Amino acid sequence: MKPVRYSYAITSALLLGGAALTLVTGHPAGAQVAQNDNSEIAKVVPRAGAPASFADLTAQLQPAVVNISTRQKITVNTANPFAGTPFEDLFGQGGNGGQPVSREAQSLGSGFFISADGYIVTNHHVITAENGGKVEEIKVTTADGTEYPATIVGDDAQSDLAVLKINGRRSFPFVKFGDSRTARVGDWVIAIGDPFGLGTSVTSGIVSAVYRGVGGGAYDRYIQTDASINRGNSGGPLFDMKGNVIGINNAIYSPTGGSVGIGFAIPSETAAPIVGKLIKGEAIVRGYLGVRIQPINEEFAAALGIANNRGEFIQSVEPGGPADKAGLKVGDVVLAVDGKDVSPDQSLSYLVANLTPGTRVPLTVLRDGKKISVTATVARRPSDDQLAQQSFSANNQGQAVPKGPTASGILEKSLGISAIPLTPTIASQLGLDQGTRGLVVTNVDPSSDAAQSGLDRGVVILSANGQAVTTVEQLEAVVRSAQASGRTALLLRVQARGGPALTVPVRLR
Repeated sequence: MKPVRYSYAITSALLLGGAALTLVTGHPAGAQVAQNDNSEIAKVVPRAGAPASFADLTAQLQPAVVNISTRQKITVNTANPFAGTPFEDLFGQGGNGGQPVSREAQSLGSGFFISADGYIVTNHHVITAENGGKVEEIKVTTADGTEYPATIVGDDAQSDLAVLKINGRRSFPFVKFGDSRTARVGDWVIAIGDPFGLGTSVTSGIVSAVYRGVGGGAYDRYIQTDASINRGNSGGPLFDMKGNVIGINNAIYSPTGGSVGIGFAIPSETAAPIVGKLIKGEAIVRGYLGVRIQPINEEFAAALGIANNRGEFIQSVEPGGPADKAGLKVGDVVLAVDGKDVSPDQSLSYLVANLTPGTRVPLTVLRDGKKISVTATVARRPSDDQLAQQSFSANNQGQAVPKGPTASGILEKSLGISAIPLTPTIASQLGLDQGTRGLVVTNVDPSSDAAQSGLDRGVVILSANGQAVTTVEQLEAVVRSAQASGRTALLLRVQARGGPALTVPVRLR
């Protein structure tokens, strides 16, 4: 099945950074030196409305922001591209004979001090080598140009956060985390970092959205801003007008790799507790249910007859996992976790990830149009590598599927597809288990919603709206029933070669 793709990719734009903590004094936080008089800070409280200048605030914050550079060795394959041709001997005469060679690679990012004794927050991806391991050398350059070797105190790939430490004979200017929960769309913010290695730069903008999701994961909720963010800003702080760090610049949405006014920052409410644990040397553990989920978009809502943007649909359940033991099933819609609504602002993954493994938690679930309550015991979330091995396969190439019409024109008119019963011979051709039952799609109207949902020749329809379909007449009956109920979409359980079963919404014409 063909996956739906964004027009432009989310670029992980090395934007190192951390967040700033709110001052206990109630004055604008600013970058402060331990034991210094903070009386000057009170003079730069921004006036209401648009600020006349960011200069005073920047002057206080900029000393706490640092440049981070890394060095690593990478192996480059220099195999002879002319091997087997008359020009073979002309390649590789520089001495390596076409053998793999090691070269030095460097990267740049940003970060910020969160304590006077040299603790620095940045992004995990800033200190990660191309092969996924650690870099060999990390160097921190402070605002006054002084360079320091840095060591890794702790890092966490899932939240993309890391803490470094440098040692010096002086106290370092530092900032503190603010409360990102108070951020509102339209608030002024400034970002400080080192884009493209040019040196410390300051950009300003507003909060464009809060809790923006960009592609899934336990921490898929970012502060979106139009403050210019580019490669090299990764790990740098996003400040509010009181000098609090409310976000850590992390990624951009761009067709070119450069800033187009859509940047994302990890909220401080997410970063602060993780950074605190990393400094203390504590393990970062997260809750896990063992389900694959799909947000309830407009099509799913139309098929289920429920409100849009509330709840998440269970696509599959891990056998023997917490959800399976709790009795959750494919087709269930999880509406709430411990009384907290599942929504685009707080996904099921986010709510569960923030639970301590071993916690028993009540879930509100919609099943067959009725609300029920189940209790699950949360397990420990696996690593990213382990989760990646559970990813769906969407390859649907090379299937020898016969073309043919359905028994009548209902499916073509309503869904834009043709289908025939799945036989053992066709199942064998598709690489499916001989016990698989359903309808195999033989034709798809490219202008139909079915095509947009990923249906293609060779995809097998297992069920429709929760009812098994092994004949065309059965699928037609489900279509008629949905139309009679005023539904404008169906939920089809489908399977393609090499992939697991998935549920997709398809609008009725």
